[in-house]
Amino acid sequence: MGKVITLAGKDLRLLVRDKSSLFWVIMFPLLIALFFGTIFSGSGGQMSGMKVAVIDEDQSEFSQAYISQLDSLEALSITPMVYDSAFQKVRTGRLAALIVLKKGFGQTGGLFSDTPLVEVGIDPSRRTEAGYLQGLLAQASFMQLHGKYSSPSLIREQLDKLTLDSGAWKGLDSRQLARARSFLSSMADFFESLEELSIDSTADEPSKRPAMFAVKVTSVTNDVARPRSSFEVTFPSAVLWGLMGVAATFAVGIVKERNGGTYLRLRLAPVTRTQILAGKGLACFTASFFIGVMLLALGTVVFGVRIVNPGILAVSLVAACLCFVGLTMMVSAIGKSEEAVAGAGWGILLVMAMIGGGMLPLMFMPGWLKTLSHFSPVKWGILAIEGGIWRDFTYTEIWLPVVILLGIGTLCFSAGVTLLSRTDR
Repeated sequence: MGKVITLAGKDLRLLVRDKSSLFWVIMFPLLIALFFGTIFSGSGGQMSGMKVAVIDEDQSEFSQAYISQLDSLEALSITPMVYDSAFQKVRTGRLAALIVLKKGFGQTGGLFSDTPLVEVGIDPSRRTEAGYLQGLLAQASFMQLHGKYSSPSLIREQLDKLTLDSGAWKGLDSRQLARARSFLSSMADFFESLEELSIDSTADEPSKRPAMFAVKVTSVTNDVARPRSSFEVTFPSAVLWGLMGVAATFAVGIVKERNGGTYLRLRLAPVTRTQILAGKGLACFTASFFIGVMLLALGTVVFGVRIVNPGILAVSLVAACLCFVGLTMMVSAIGKSEEAVAGAGWGILLVMAMIGGGMLPLMFMPGWLKTLSHFSPVKWGILAIEGGIWRDFTYTEIWLPVVILLGIGTLCFSAGVTLLSRTDR
């Protein structure tokens, strides 16, 4: 073990002496966090294919028709669910939002309702999606308002209700009340005659139109687990950029030692290949963990980033670091020159960042690219670290991203060691 620690210490000293490498593993991730944190603090925009759960508590024709209408929008991907399951999926970042159609949604007595009959629960880190979803619901509301006024039978229904509502006629004497009700009855007959003259009265059946409703938007978190600022959302991405910088730097360092003869001299020394690779892995892990802790400490002290669950954060950071140790070994073995490894390594890492939400937020991606993002360790690393910072994951909820990160790291490390061992022959 002493030899492994000595080899790891040598690699860490080389990293500290390389000022250009320090920029990419420390300053660049910090700039990413500051840049996107400033932008997202007042973000706006559009996206497509938002994954949304719908909970229909009303179970009426109105609610079913409204769900079908939402499902027809290309901008939404609707999944009917029960509330508890939808809540957990939104809270853990697997769905963007949930929509609850409350009881009475299809029985509203007027064109508008003061009582919120639709409740929207949104992931608080997705401000742009929250605004966009409210826009879609508002659009649906105006469509229903148009339907109310363009359907004679629905207008007659409202007039009939008004005629029978004794509370609406307070202060009128019997003659005035009779004249008013007679007038409303005549209007109702008039609109009924319009309905009979309609060319196709069944094309848009009034009975299947949802009533207008009020919308209540809430964050799907508890009082603690919600980001207080955009920096609590962007610093997990900064940590992953730091890990990618460390991986690329150590991968180039490994191929440099192979080409410069250092690796050969170590092999001729009383040191086994396993000890050499273990030393490389330990150095890479130590540097990655230090960079992650340093960035999070800076975010906490300077930008007010909270650590809601330190235990979950520690597990997540360790898993992410081990994952990128494995990626380092694989990247170092995909080329024979420093230029080839640097180019190919950063190419692979940047693709992982792009499809994993490290550069472009997942909400802006098309559906097929969101599916592809499941294979990026960047996505799972960000989600896991968010679980300790503000999502307040439990150990049951954190196991999936942690297992995926460890699995990717193990596969990549095994592939890298296999490829490196072949170069020794």
